Amino acid sequence: MQRRASLRNPVIFGIAAIAVAILLVIAFREPPPASAVATDRLGPAPGEQVERYLLDARASLDGGDTDQRGDTDQHWALVSFTEYVTPQQLPAMADGLRISGVVQHVPLDRVQTPVITVATPAGDEPAVKSGEAAAGLVAAQQFRDARSAAIAHVTESRLRAGCACTAGIVVRGTLPQLRDLANRPGVRAVQALPADAIAGRFAVSPLLPGSSDTVTPEPDDGPVPPE
Repeated sequence: MQRRASLRNPVIFGIAAIAVAILLVIAFREPPPASAVATDRLGPAPGEQVERYLLDARASLDGGDTDQRGDTDQHWALVSFTEYVTPQQLPAMADGLRISGVVQHVPLDRVQTPVITVATPAGDEPAVKSGEAAAGLVAAQQFRDARSAAIAHVTESRLRAGCACTAGIVVRGTLPQLRDLANRPGVRAVQALPADAIAGRFAVSPLLPGSSDTVTPEPDDGPVPPE
């Protein structure tokens, strides 16, 4: 089952062709603005049953399509992890596939923290440094109240310290490669878009490791730790 949907509140994932592009997705209890650009989605929709998403993600890897020249098609895909990992673990987690984006999220008990998607150029180093890049983007934000500022402070601090805060990655590969990746230890799901999906025209809404029954907003009634 291919997941193509017009989104009211998408998070746009951009890929730069010749320069490093960094895309920050950050929401402190306010929804992002609507956009008419995205036509595809990677990741579950709000309110979706996690088990339903996992089944759909598995089905998205079916087949072995090739293009008119006989070359195997490449697909954008979201890799969701069973547990948060550190940026240093990402090259091994990708198993040789090109990492195009890294999803960073600092998990705090009953505190709503931002989800930050960092688009990365080719090579392992940008992915390994994605935590630092995400921290810099958080530091550059302005916040409307003391709680949001405190959440940003602890988020930035933990990202700079190299925390295990990576929830997933966006990669590009063939369906056989993506199926192999889906069977690796630590990988919860791999969802592929159709081969004709266009870079910059799909949304990324990660499946966080803590999501179990239904995809819902995190609670935000707990104390913010100092660091």
